[in-house]
Amino acid sequence: MNHYNLSTFGVEKTREEVDASFPPWFVNFQDPFELYRAQPSYLWCQASFLLGALLCIVHAIKRGGRWPYLFLGALCHGLVVELITYYVPSIDNFWHSKTPIDFFGHRLPLYIIFLYPVFYYQAHWAVSKLHLKCRWSEHMAAGLLVVLIDLPYDIVSVKFVHWTWHDTDPNIADRHYWVPWNSYYFHATFAFAFSFFFHNVRKWIDRRKLDRWQAGSVKAELAAVLVAALLSFPGGALLFIPLYHPFHDFYNVPGEVTAVTLLFVFLTTLWKFDRKSNRRLPERLDTMGRALMAHLVIHYSVFFAMVAFLNPEDVVAAGLHEPIGDCDAKTPVHTVLKTLEKRTYLCAEDYDEKYFDFHCLARQPKSGSYWYTICGTPFENRAEYVLVLSLICFVASMVFRTIHFDYDVRFDIYDLVRKDKKGQAAKEGKKNK
Repeated sequence: MNHYNLSTFGVEKTREEVDASFPPWFVNFQDPFELYRAQPSYLWCQASFLLGALLCIVHAIKRGGRWPYLFLGALCHGLVVELITYYVPSIDNFWHSKTPIDFFGHRLPLYIIFLYPVFYYQAHWAVSKLHLKCRWSEHMAAGLLVVLIDLPYDIVSVKFVHWTWHDTDPNIADRHYWVPWNSYYFHATFAFAFSFFFHNVRKWIDRRKLDRWQAGSVKAELAAVLVAALLSFPGGALLFIPLYHPFHDFYNVPGEVTAVTLLFVFLTTLWKFDRKSNRRLPERLDTMGRALMAHLVIHYSVFFAMVAFLNPEDVVAAGLHEPIGDCDAKTPVHTVLKTLEKRTYLCAEDYDEKYFDFHCLARQPKSGSYWYTICGTPFENRAEYVLVLSLICFVASMVFRTIHFDYDVRFDIYDLVRKDKKGQAAKEGKKNK
């Protein structure tokens, strides 16, 4: 295996040098202690997702039914999405900082493989408690809950340089705390498409009347996994066509507006059909159910702790980033963004990614560098980040607590009265006979 000496920050390599330096292209290892000293927040983040994945696997095996297939499908879907985005040039627009174990030429960290299963499993487990009558609203609910779980991860991770975005890609130019609005659009539509294919393919192949989470034939379940894994990417991408592309590309509507529009369409549709759900008493949480709830608490707490106690300006991140190129003084970055152009390189003297700079280095990386070191930047207003994360944590606690623990007592009383009347009628019928 190839090893990089991360104690020598400031090492620079061109794309050709990077490609030539690791014949073991499939997997590479780094010293986790070196990484922790340079970027402790990133190790916290990774540990949270790996713990969540372990709990989800145990929960799925214990519950049986379709739950193990859901975990497998989400894992495969995540691999498809990530590998396509790395190796299709038109959508190759982000680079992860170094982690202890990376795959595919340092592009895919180990924890990312388990990120999608954690997001999707927690979201679908919560949606299963709602018993929505409209299946379309069920898919929308899955998309919304994935976004809710993703919010702190996206906002905090980019500020702590867990990854970097392409500087001039017009599809990610509209940002919210340096997070592209299309990231939320992406998570909502891709989770929607995954839920649609995962549930409907099984129903189309196995025609028996099965409960939503009762396992069908192995053939039908594996087909659902395969189709959901392969088609959720194009299915989710198609949902950009009716809203994002016409308004953004032809009428210059900001990505913020199209993303918020999509989320509110999903939210109001879910609200309408949640009024007519079949929900009664929630399932009593067993040990593993409570463990998943505990992981949600850990997930949100980890990112809140980062903005409350850690300093992003102390972060030093070595690894693959957007390639450095020669600057064209005649075309400043803001002009490039306005014309919806996309440079194939980062100009180290003129770029718009204010969450990192080169203050921890003796000089800026040389032109042509693909592997180089960047430095985090201070909070402009830490209190603002604390307030935003507090709001996200509050909303998440209310949503997940309501789904998993709250119910309408009137339904209980109604059910008891109805059962009592049926019992009395049955007794009267026996007496008359």
